[in-house]
Order: sequence, then C-alpha cells, then structure tokens
Amino acid sequence: MENFFLEEDLKVFGIHVKTFPLGIGEAFDDLIRRLPEGLERPYYGISYVTNGNIIYLAVTAEMYEGEAKRYHYHQFSIAKGNYKTITVTDWSKKTDQIKDVFHEMMKEDCPDENRACVEWYISDKEMMCMVRAIDT
Repeated sequence: MENFFLEEDLKVFGIHVKTFPLGIGEAFDDLIRRLPEGLERPYYGISYVTNGNIIYLAVTAEMYEGEAKRYHYHQFSIAKGNYKTITVTDWSKKTDQIKDVFHEMMKEDCPDENRACVEWYISDKEMMCMVRAIDT
C-alpha cells in the first residue's frame, strides 16, 4: 500500500447507483454522455456501508461552483486527509476483483472504517483504490 494525501475536500457530483453493482457502468456512461467534457474530466466511485447495505456513488469532480445544480445532480465530497492506496492496472478487465482489493485494505490497522472507500479512475488503464487512514 502507498500513502496519498488529499490536500482539500474534493467537491464531486453524480448518481447514486441503486442497482449496485450492476448499474455502475451505466451510471458512469450517463455522466460522461451528459457532461460537455466527457472523458476529459476526473471520475470517482464512492462506496460506504449504511445499515448493512453498500451505497455506491458514481461521481465526477465539480469544475466550477454550481455545476452539480446546473446538471441536476446531487453534490457530494471526498474528504481531505491521509489515504492508503493501491493502484489497479487494467482495471476494466478486473472489475470483479475491485471489492477484494478494498477488503484486503480494510484488514490493515490503518483505515478508518467509518469513512468511504474511493475509486479514482485516473485513466482507462489505471484506477487508484483509496481508503481514508485513521487520523492520529
């Protein structure tokens, strides 16, 4: 695992994937299709557990104040701070293994289990799995 420090809260917006995990691809396709920059902007997956259920959000970075509202999406944020990370190459061929990467990361004594897990889609080949580390 590597360390990564996110210096500021990251404002993002997007879609709650109600049919997780089946609807993830469609949710990202919808975002890419509806936004003028398409693939030329950063995309993230945010997941967390509430009441025993996994909530998954397909999101993109807000490029300017009010962009989420303009496109009628819900706004969220990715918290600043220290993250433990594992980079997955050729992620699109390994989508069924991503959950295993996060499960392995959560076994370490460093993650804060009360925070969301983040997938940062750096490119069509590289994705960074991020788990917020416990603040000390």
